[in-house]
Amino acid sequence: MVTYFNGDFVDDDDATISVRSRGLNYGLGCFGGVRGYLADDGEQVFVFRLEDHVARLQTSAKVLFMRLPGDRRQVSEIILELIRRNEVHYDVYVRPLLFSNSNRLAPLLREEDSCFTAFTMPLQRYLDKDSIDVCISSWRRVADNAIPARTKPTGIYLNSALARREAHDNGFDEAIFLTERGQVSEGSAEHIFIIKRGVLYSPPSTEDNLDGITRRSLITLLTEDLGLPFVERPIGRSELYTTDEMFLCGTGAEITPVRSVDRRLVGDGSIGEITKRLQAYFGDVVRGRVERRREWLSPVWG
Repeated sequence: MVTYFNGDFVDDDDATISVRSRGLNYGLGCFGGVRGYLADDGEQVFVFRLEDHVARLQTSAKVLFMRLPGDRRQVSEIILELIRRNEVHYDVYVRPLLFSNSNRLAPLLREEDSCFTAFTMPLQRYLDKDSIDVCISSWRRVADNAIPARTKPTGIYLNSALARREAHDNGFDEAIFLTERGQVSEGSAEHIFIIKRGVLYSPPSTEDNLDGITRRSLITLLTEDLGLPFVERPIGRSELYTTDEMFLCGTGAEITPVRSVDRRLVGDGSIGEITKRLQAYFGDVVRGRVERRREWLSPVWG
């Protein structure tokens, strides 16, 4: 496999850093997650909302005193070229990563230490079940004023790893974070939607969570294309126990239905009709079958 590393396309085995690197020692960095989907012709691959992902990475870099190796167009082209060099004709995941590659001691963010890398991997399902069982984590989501989740920082994923390990140890597939105020934030790496009496709800991106591109895309699709009612507002823990439908979403998770929360069935435990409808439509969008949303797709080939 080919990886982009610090200005060059290299073999995976040559994309290495020192054990002294600040990025490794202190988690100084930020990253993105980008999906490409195989089109119906079996050859073309459409990268979903590539420029939006790069724009968010630019914003993260600004907050964290880091810099990318070019403007939005240049970084987007690096990612497309990486996919081409790996001869990708399948569903693919791309991980662009920006980190501090100084070998000096002490955690310090400096623009001149920035190193950009990106790699690819085949990816079908992120959560390998039709629907999942989740729990409310005893770990709280890190507050934005401590480590800003909106920058998708590498270091904050220790928070996610602890929550997910706790969930798995207790027989669940995924964890749900609450904020320090006790409001629903997000999953360990996904956003949350609930559906009650035909209305979709999701907590805003001010609840210590990421400004999710998949989440924003779904809000557009369900309101503008499918005509479904949506309300963005804080959500309390107990609302998750009484909702009719619930799903998690993200670049990796796409739309993943939730079967139960803290061993309480969501609805009757089956995948709800609105969730099914949204899943199907989202699948059509990302594979280029919906003409009005083709502007969200960057073709890799041709």
